[in-house]
Amino acid sequence: MSIKVDQVLDCKGLSCPMPIVRTKKAMDQLEAGQVIEVQATDKGSLADMQGWARNTGNQYLGTNEEGDVLKHYLRKSNPGEVKEAAKYEHTIQNDELEKALAENKDGMILLDVREPAEYEFKRIPGAVSIPLGELESKIDTLDKNKEINVICRTGSRSDMAAQILSEKGFERVKNVLPGMTEWTGPVEEN
Repeated sequence: MSIKVDQVLDCKGLSCPMPIVRTKKAMDQLEAGQVIEVQATDKGSLADMQGWARNTGNQYLGTNEEGDVLKHYLRKSNPGEVKEAAKYEHTIQNDELEKALAENKDGMILLDVREPAEYEFKRIPGAVSIPLGELESKIDTLDKNKEINVICRTGSRSDMAAQILSEKGFERVKNVLPGMTEWTGPVEEN
């Protein structure tokens, strides 16, 4: 499969949110209709690219996997198609979440949308693991009546996940900020 690209962006070795940060900068320099190939080794970048494209109006074309490198293809939309990346408005800070977990108020759900390997190495006790890329297919496993706090490494993937949940009719959703990178509460590790 040969795809004509206007720019290749090397994000190998970078983890969330850096591939998206660099992709956004590179996309700003492209003309409408041009295609960028983003090379990444972070498995979470697949869901990140798809979610970012959906949130900004740019077009996600697809991803090819070559060894451990994911090659994502995105097309810059025309100015009328592009929208500012929306941020999910309902958030909770790490320390507030820690307090709420200690009180275990009404059996709230802590949804971890990081990749399985990230979750396996370090997670908050009781967190439910559904990687962002699988969320839409597993959304029926979540209880719409419970408060759901969504966490990832830095707040980017969880922001996209919170938006998806909200669009699907979940009304009690909060994005956890700044996420696992600064979590100081209890953890389970392997």
